[in-house]
Amino acid sequence: MPSTKGYLDFILEQLSGLEDISFRAMMGEYILYYKGRIFGGIYDNRFLVKPVAAARRLMPEAAPELPYEGAKEMLLVDDPDDREFLAGLVEAMYPELPVPKKKKK
Repeated sequence: MPSTKGYLDFILEQLSGLEDISFRAMMGEYILYYKGRIFGGIYDNRFLVKPVAAARRLMPEAAPELPYEGAKEMLLVDDPDDREFLAGLVEAMYPELPVPKKKKK
């Protein structure tokens, strides 16, 4: 089932304390970016983040989940109501996120 725009709006509002949060719609789901780096997404109305060391450290009980069939596992953010935690999580993850590859012309 595709994610709803309402759930995306809720997550974006929860992350509104961070500058340079953006998203891209892709096949009914949403990929989330912080300062140009992918840190997670909204899949089937679930907020999932990349399983980098900082995310594992800050969410040791987080359940690994598949965003979609054939994808790599991500971590479920099971309490997206805590704005302060979410901002700290994304900021802590940032240095460990891969730098986007340059597009060929």
